[in-house]
Amino acid sequence: MLSRIAELAVRRTRALLTLTVVAVVVMGTIGFGAFGKLQAGGFEDPDAPSSRAQQLLEEKFGGESNLVLLVRADSGLDSPAARDAGRELTAGVRESPHVGHVASYWDDQSKALTSRDGDQALVLAHVEGDSTSVAERTERITDEWAGDRGAVTVSAGGVASLNNDISDQVAADLALAEAIAVPVTLALLILAFGSVVAALLPLAIGLFAILGTFAELYVLGSLTDVSVFAINLTTALGLGLGIDYGLLLVSRFRERLAEGDDTPDALRTTVRTAGRTIAFSAATVIAALAALLLFPPFFLRSFAYAGIGVVAIAALAALLVVPALLAALGHRVNSGRLPWAQTVRRADAPVWGRLAGAVMRRPARIGLPVLGVLLLAASPLLGASFGTPDERVLPTDAESREVATAVQEHFPANDADAIQIVTTGPVERAEVEAYAERVAALDGVARVQASSGTYTPQENSDPGARNAALARPDAQRLTVTSALEEKSPAARDLVTDIRQLADPAGTEALVGGTDAQLIDSKRSIGDRLPEAAALVVGSTLVLLFLFTGSVIQPLRALLLNAISLTAAIGAMVWIFQDGHLSSWLGFTPQPMDTSMTVLMFCIVFGLSMDYEVFVTSRIKELNDAGTDNWTAVTQGLSRTGRIVTMAAGLLAVSFFAFGTSDVSFLQMFGLGSGLAILIDAVAVRGVLVPAAMRLLGRHAWYAPRGLRRVHQRVGLEEIGPTEERERTPIDA
Repeated sequence: MLSRIAELAVRRTRALLTLTVVAVVVMGTIGFGAFGKLQAGGFEDPDAPSSRAQQLLEEKFGGESNLVLLVRADSGLDSPAARDAGRELTAGVRESPHVGHVASYWDDQSKALTSRDGDQALVLAHVEGDSTSVAERTERITDEWAGDRGAVTVSAGGVASLNNDISDQVAADLALAEAIAVPVTLALLILAFGSVVAALLPLAIGLFAILGTFAELYVLGSLTDVSVFAINLTTALGLGLGIDYGLLLVSRFRERLAEGDDTPDALRTTVRTAGRTIAFSAATVIAALAALLLFPPFFLRSFAYAGIGVVAIAALAALLVVPALLAALGHRVNSGRLPWAQTVRRADAPVWGRLAGAVMRRPARIGLPVLGVLLLAASPLLGASFGTPDERVLPTDAESREVATAVQEHFPANDADAIQIVTTGPVERAEVEAYAERVAALDGVARVQASSGTYTPQENSDPGARNAALARPDAQRLTVTSALEEKSPAARDLVTDIRQLADPAGTEALVGGTDAQLIDSKRSIGDRLPEAAALVVGSTLVLLFLFTGSVIQPLRALLLNAISLTAAIGAMVWIFQDGHLSSWLGFTPQPMDTSMTVLMFCIVFGLSMDYEVFVTSRIKELNDAGTDNWTAVTQGLSRTGRIVTMAAGLLAVSFFAFGTSDVSFLQMFGLGSGLAILIDAVAVRGVLVPAAMRLLGRHAWYAPRGLRRVHQRVGLEEIGPTEERERTPIDA
């Protein structure tokens, strides 16, 4: 197939380039509509008990409070001016379109909605709609009512406002990151290639992949929920894969031209060899990203949609568009050459060959210290804890974080962070009373509000405290207030204790709220991790076997990739959970973000396999040509070391640019991904791969006889018989 693609590029160059221009215009026209189709949020499992509770609360009781307005009154909450301003605010929010229930201090002077010093009060509201419409409606409400209002000052917080602040901050941070990464990457590409024209070809792949994936996200966003953060992965991964594939293709093409091939022959060899590597590389990355489809939250699934799309389209551009461009350019690929271009254009990198030779002479003496350092870096993973994003991911001066901090510090037991319980059917009053008393007796509970009354650990309900708003003919709602710190182990234990109580007769009691969502989110991801790992490992083993014909090489690749990944994630635990470098990077230490850690693992695993295929393909070519193990490894590293390190360095720049973010989970993702890529390119490819190949020796390419026959039938080979006869040990 690749041979036919090469012939198509040689014989139908103009037609391919014309179709490319048309495709770019169509994809760009469709793709820019994707921004209006994507949604915020998506961190919860829709089938989890807390999500079902949230849905029932929305349907039956107007929903949970997702907007918290903190009101400060210097003259006291009960002064005439403050009272008038508070009542005006409450009425205005209540009359806003698409606002469900509103609870305010100025309705009944509830102590749960006032601070200890009596100078601050809360107005709680539920803004209705999906994540996108909630964001828009919350912004309208806060624009109208937040700020200085004479006798009082109003600040906006709660989940809805927090999500808006995170989205706004991420958008600004990513714009800054891309403004840094794109020009730096272009400058480094020019330095690496020594030619302006050659440096632009990887960017052409990236542009094609990004526009194509935007169009894909527009279509998917019209059919299902897709996270707006998929845009960020599309741009970062599209640019990165464009660099990877462009470097491989252009380097091999220029190498063949330098060896004396004419343009058609150079292109045929490039597509058959580098094209095969790209096809397998794309397959391994897609396999890793496909694991994200197994997780229920659409936040993670969205990265699979974007990631699989951008990889497939980047590979398509590399195999169809770039060959046509190379056929049209020919020797002009070296146009815009810089003074040192002749040095940069060398096909081999002797330093990598010498390093591989040194390692193979002393594999234990050199490899074991490197392995020890990586295992030491991975050791913080033993103490890792995982959670979900909260206000601490934002800078301390973000308004929603200031509100959350004030609520935690000054409101001893408030309904903003209350645990919500809702029944799936009708409940008799006696059953409601008995269930509320059981909940109130649990450790950590300060107050339980039910339709039958208000319950505390010390005393039962006063009949005068009944609240008809918490009852429906087919459901009951209970609000459980505690003084426990949100997301603390004690708060999570309380949710577990409530769930272990016997349900009211004839119905199921669903527990919701922030702590319940945290428990369910971790469980929904954790329960599917074995399946995801099995998919990644299984597909990688199969693909690498088809690529190499060996059962040992896939196992070696998986082991070394696992070591580099755990080292990078362990370093992120040491930094972002344990708090080292927090003052320098400007974040608040907290548990690792579960979703972002899984995302980083899948993306970096795929990119690591990208470089694995690059290196192994060249070693295999030499091995198939009959060279000994030593020569195959040293010459393979010599020919691919520069490509891998340049690609990794340029991609790391894109990820490290995220380190400028003011959102800590984006910092963690960028720094962790960039570090993992560099570890893989330098420590693994440069040291551990040669050491492993030396220790394995001729067994590195072992496969049982039956599997060898399978590989002969289904393994993809694109090397023609003429080229196989003419290949020399160096010219691979």
